[in-house]
Amino acid sequence: MQRTLITGAGGYVGARTAEKLLDTNDSGVVLWLHAANSDEARGKIDALQPRFAKYGERVIYRFGELTGDAPFSSVDPLEIRSIIHSAAVTRFNVDEATANAVNVDGSVKLFRFAERCRNLRDLTYVSTVYASGLAAGPIAEVPLDGAVGFANHYERSKWRSEQLLATEFSNLPWRIARVATVISDDEAGQITQQNAVHNTLKLLYYGLLSLVPGRADTPLYFVTGEFVADALATIAARPAAHAIYHLVHRREESLTLDELLSIAFEVFEGDQKWRMRRVLKPLYADAESFDILVDGIDSFGGEVFRQALGSVAPFARQLFVKKAFLNDRLRADLPRYQAPAPAALARSVCEELVRTRFRKAAA
Repeated sequence: MQRTLITGAGGYVGARTAEKLLDTNDSGVVLWLHAANSDEARGKIDALQPRFAKYGERVIYRFGELTGDAPFSSVDPLEIRSIIHSAAVTRFNVDEATANAVNVDGSVKLFRFAERCRNLRDLTYVSTVYASGLAAGPIAEVPLDGAVGFANHYERSKWRSEQLLATEFSNLPWRIARVATVISDDEAGQITQQNAVHNTLKLLYYGLLSLVPGRADTPLYFVTGEFVADALATIAARPAAHAIYHLVHRREESLTLDELLSIAFEVFEGDQKWRMRRVLKPLYADAESFDILVDGIDSFGGEVFRQALGSVAPFARQLFVKKAFLNDRLRADLPRYQAPAPAALARSVCEELVRTRFRKAAA
């Protein structure tokens, strides 16, 4: 059976994309999991099997470490027809060494493995829209030069991997899918994976963040996990012609920073426990003032305040950059493309966070 290799299959995007592929065609998949040994792999496989048992022999499991010498040695290259590489460290606060070892060097190992797959039809590298770094203005579905720098090592590592794929591995049938921030599983607002957005809203709810870096009119780009999985499964069926896709909605289909905060505080206002704390809407801090505050936090801040600012600092610079992502290629190749009403989606997410007291739903 010719199969699709999905790296990072135990992660949020990888697992959802695998389900979508299995539901929409008859081919098999290799779910590649990050694990240092067979015992660790067994635990992860046992956790995934109830989710994938209905697909029977169409699903097989393999494991490895991107930092290892041969992370894909357990995968037969001759049975791989397609690859979706979603394995990565996606934390904004990832350190430089880890970002390089996993996101850059690990991707290169995957690209080299792909060169051994004689039957390979296409390779999809799952990147991020923030591989655009601190570039402002229109961001097209084209290679990026990285000239203006990055807010953190995560962004830089994803850009570097894109660059290596496009230049040093141009012989591969690659495509790049730059994904926006996943804010919920679906338009109803269910949340089974939380990220920096949810953490920041939690800090605001509990009154632990009185200053927010950024400009009120900075656009924010959110998508649902359902949208990402559908888009990845759909474009994976298209011929790979060194194409780049933005899995993101356009500027006019997105909220600004101030619109998100206003919706969040409207939702918080409906919660009696929140009203009792009399939390005020945060003030905006300019980039220079926020940097000074973060730099000096060890001198005067308490531990809670230090942690709050530390969780926001890695992506703070992006909140001053006005981007306008273009998604012409995605819209052309995704027949069911439809952006959700951004305000309604944000409200559903905030209501779910308050209702669950910021706990994740079961996957």
